[in-house]
Amino acid sequence: MCATGEAQVHTEVQAGPLYRVVGSPLSISCNVSGFQIESSEKQFQFIFKTASGNEINIISTEDDSFGYAVYQTRMLKKDIGVTRVSPNSVLFEIQSLQKGDEGEYHCNVVNSEYRYNGKYSAATTVKVIDNSLSVSSPGPTSMSFDQGDTLTLTCQAFSKTTQHTHLSFTWYLHRDGEDNIQPIISLDRDFTLKPGHGFEERYQAGIISLDKLKEATYKLKIADLEVSDQGNIYCQAQEWVQDPDDSWYPIAQMKGTEITVKVKASGKKQHSLHLFVSNTLKPEGRFFSVAWLRGGVELARIGPTGILSVGSEYGGREMKRELRVKRTGSTDYNLILQSVRTEDQGEYKCRAWLEVRGSDGSFTKEASVDSDSQLVSISATESELSLKMHDFTNITEGERLRLDCKVEKIKGQLSVIWQHKSTSAAQFTNITSLSQDGVIQISEAFTGRKVRAMRPAVDSFTLELDEVRTTDSGLYQCVVIQWKTNHQTHSQSQTTTVTVSPIGKTLMKVSLINRNSAVAIGDNVDLMCRIKGPRRALIAVTWSLHCDTPTPGDILTVSSDGAISWFVKQHRYQVKVETRNNEEVIYYLQIIGASDREAGSYCCGLDVRIENGSRNRILSNPVAVVVHNQGKSNLVLSTSSKRKENINTDIELKCSVTSQFSAVALYDVTWLFQEAENKTIVRSDRNAFVKFGAQMEPRSRQRISMRRISGPSFVLTIRQAEISDRGSYICRVEEWLQNPHGDWYQLSVVSKTTKLTITEPDNDLRLDKMNQLLVSKEAEGVEMKCDIISGVTGPSYLYKVTWFYSGQHSSTRNVSLVKLDYTGLLSYPEDESIRNLKDRLQLSRPSQTNFVLTIQMVREEDSGAYWCQVEQYQLDPQGHWKQKASDIAGPITLRHIRVLILIFLKVRVIVLVLFLPLYSFP
Repeated sequence: MCATGEAQVHTEVQAGPLYRVVGSPLSISCNVSGFQIESSEKQFQFIFKTASGNEINIISTEDDSFGYAVYQTRMLKKDIGVTRVSPNSVLFEIQSLQKGDEGEYHCNVVNSEYRYNGKYSAATTVKVIDNSLSVSSPGPTSMSFDQGDTLTLTCQAFSKTTQHTHLSFTWYLHRDGEDNIQPIISLDRDFTLKPGHGFEERYQAGIISLDKLKEATYKLKIADLEVSDQGNIYCQAQEWVQDPDDSWYPIAQMKGTEITVKVKASGKKQHSLHLFVSNTLKPEGRFFSVAWLRGGVELARIGPTGILSVGSEYGGREMKRELRVKRTGSTDYNLILQSVRTEDQGEYKCRAWLEVRGSDGSFTKEASVDSDSQLVSISATESELSLKMHDFTNITEGERLRLDCKVEKIKGQLSVIWQHKSTSAAQFTNITSLSQDGVIQISEAFTGRKVRAMRPAVDSFTLELDEVRTTDSGLYQCVVIQWKTNHQTHSQSQTTTVTVSPIGKTLMKVSLINRNSAVAIGDNVDLMCRIKGPRRALIAVTWSLHCDTPTPGDILTVSSDGAISWFVKQHRYQVKVETRNNEEVIYYLQIIGASDREAGSYCCGLDVRIENGSRNRILSNPVAVVVHNQGKSNLVLSTSSKRKENINTDIELKCSVTSQFSAVALYDVTWLFQEAENKTIVRSDRNAFVKFGAQMEPRSRQRISMRRISGPSFVLTIRQAEISDRGSYICRVEEWLQNPHGDWYQLSVVSKTTKLTITEPDNDLRLDKMNQLLVSKEAEGVEMKCDIISGVTGPSYLYKVTWFYSGQHSSTRNVSLVKLDYTGLLSYPEDESIRNLKDRLQLSRPSQTNFVLTIQMVREEDSGAYWCQVEQYQLDPQGHWKQKASDIAGPITLRHIRVLILIFLKVRVIVLVLFLPLYSFP
């Protein structure tokens, strides 16, 4: 039974759509409320609805056999399940989503009560998308550092999904010998930075940082490595999507490559300096200030209230937590310097003085007392850094110099300085430098030169100098500097000798050969540029088009090192270089699918060096490339040479293509009217866009149209033809093909002429004028016919018919009985003399040429003469109906016969008397 009143039971699931990634878990909660017994366990069913509307059972809390076979298998593998959260709530779960799991999920609650009262089912939609999360960690997978060095790691993480998602990002440390993995620092999906447990203090001190560079790069920096930082460090990104209920759900997770970081504690360098101060004065009720000095300069001071102040020299280190002061007892103070450097050595002492507090709270300094001096020596650790370079390099003037500096046993961050010393110079001068942060600085002496400093790999630095000069000969030095935090620790250098050989006046010979100078559109063209001469003098070869003009257009340039610079679209050309020997090389240029764009004069130009280091260009002979249309057109048209049509009819002139060059050809069609100067009627371009000629009047445009039909054929339609439409009509067809560039070119033009004659039909309207005599008895009906035996019929001709009557025994003469207008309007003229007759008349038109007048219930007074008049109307060019002809037929004589029957009963003789009135008709 159904309950009345407000619904009580309510079932709900998470609102959809829920976007999840292939392979990720899915959970859908289903809750029900409103049952009379809330504490009883409710039974739930989950059903999947396909796109076609079919329902497939998945799982039930009360029946293990509820699910279809496809889901039973996954249930056995624990991939699909349902967990009861409470008597009124369950959680449906899929451990690893498949593409086929996308669709609509229904949660049904089994009604255990005797009535239905509410909502027992709810549905949500699940969208399964591909996992587009990508995480990568460039650089080496193993790195070694000294304690106190700076570690910098980068990781790239991004997602290509079209959904609105956020990324969270975390750097993790898996310490050697520990099972637990510790987060170092993370950036959550709301872009909030959070240090991991145990790293909070170093994060607050600025030692640990996480920066997001550009859109997808995350940089971890640990400025002061500790031995406890040793282990495997990796990055991990997590992608989150926001569900319709505004909650965030993780849909994908990926980690980068683990990087093994080794941190060595060095005993040769004192990394931490502790200076203890003990005050022998009794502190009860007194205030003291304590300061530490190095070389007579105050480094830090702790005031009477415990506030630390640091001198300008150590202010930055105090912010990095490298300088700290601790009060270890009521009279004991400890200065700690971490990550000590050689510049920290010297003579240290501490100074203490009594501070007297006045009534206003201010302090007055008393006499100070200094401790004994303590000499601190800091020895630098030996560096294992080493460099390797080639001993010498020979290069020709104008070429590119490339020097590689290989670094071994890297520890910490590195920078490089490239230096040069000419044979006449006494010392090295800087060329360029590359800092540990990747900043390049070029010296003033090399400003304007094409110089590059690069680090193609972690253990390699490269210097490139283009277009070297003879003055660039000499020694080149690679100076690599090792850094710890922001301070230089060690440096190493290596030198190499570079000799730049000058080139003399080079006599280069170049010739250009064309294998096929005349080609059809779409064919390939092969050009060969043959060069003879010393190859070291060659800088580049440039292919050019339109070499016979003052401004030729460059196609491409091939430099001596094989690099190609394109000035046009690359896919139209192919380049090949063939070296015959040291004195001969051939450069090939192939034009793929030539078109009229590629037609013209080609040449190849050589850029060579001359003695002063400048360039000189040598041009080859020009070669002409001619590109002609692809074959001969086979376009043939067919059309009627003569046409004869009637005025006011619709005329179609058809022009058909009966032979063509290609099935993919397009046609530009123009219909013209032949005059002294041909007048364009209408044109349909190759894209079938129709446009009337400029001389066509608006009225003519309404009557004329053009269309294309299969064949192809092109039909010109003239509606309601006029006498002025007669003349010669020209069908002009242009055949177009597409070249390899996608440009259209005209292959041929063919025209055909049709002479159109417009005739106006003769006025030959004639009616059947045969005289008729009709005899009718009392109360009978009679039909009178009016037939057209000659005339024009068609949609442009209409007819009007009028029946007339002259009575025998009355004065009625030539009275109009009934009219049928050419518009189809039937009318009866008002005349008292024929009132009785009018009500018994019926006019019909059985066919286009027949008009019938019927008189019902004929009476004696109907006798007389009847005749019809037919008028012909024709539609003129302005759309008006005009009378063109008229004719009369008749008369039709109607005689009424009166029958009188006399019965003589006595003699049983019946005498039939016929009264036949005698009269004549006009």
